[in-house]
Amino acid sequence: MDVQTPFVPGRLAGRRIGLLMESDYVENEIAYYRMRFAEEGAEVSLLTRLWGNSSLTFTGHEQRAPIEVDGDLEQLDYDALSSLSALIVPSGMVADRLRYTENVDQAAPAVEVMRRAFRLPNLIKGFSCHGLLLLSTAPDLVRGRSVTCHNNLVGDVRNMGAVYSGQDVVVDRDLVTSRTVDQCHLLARTIIEMLAGQQR
Repeated sequence: MDVQTPFVPGRLAGRRIGLLMESDYVENEIAYYRMRFAEEGAEVSLLTRLWGNSSLTFTGHEQRAPIEVDGDLEQLDYDALSSLSALIVPSGMVADRLRYTENVDQAAPAVEVMRRAFRLPNLIKGFSCHGLLLLSTAPDLVRGRSVTCHNNLVGDVRNMGAVYSGQDVVVDRDLVTSRTVDQCHLLARTIIEMLAGQQR
């Protein structure tokens, strides 16, 4: 006799997670986020600087796996950011590539997005491994806040005025950081639990 288990919506049903993307992303990390947040019912939106294109295809760091991205981070005004529950900057070279600016006297569009995001306390900001590189030109966003990051970035985050902790994951209110790509599952779990707790 077949017994059918009724479908139970995930704890994050109706939520949207923004995930910044560029080339040299870590394939396993991005795949994990997309699967894990979807398991909880959340929609994951891949976002990048499209440079006027309708979409761009990026390649991963290890297997050179391609991924198409059509979400334009330059469209993330306050209304668009408010529709997200979390915004994640992953490992790899994503942050370094997104902090590029043609005019060195102006912040990169992704940095401007982060400035807006940090003004929204209900939006969780997640940074994995080297992700905090994106904020190197906006140190005021993390000054005095507790973070963790890859060992290669410790000097940078201290120069930004952040308080470094060697833990695998650090939560400072709406800011969640993880030490390396190997802790991406802990970053995702922490964000999921925080969002689920908001709904209770």
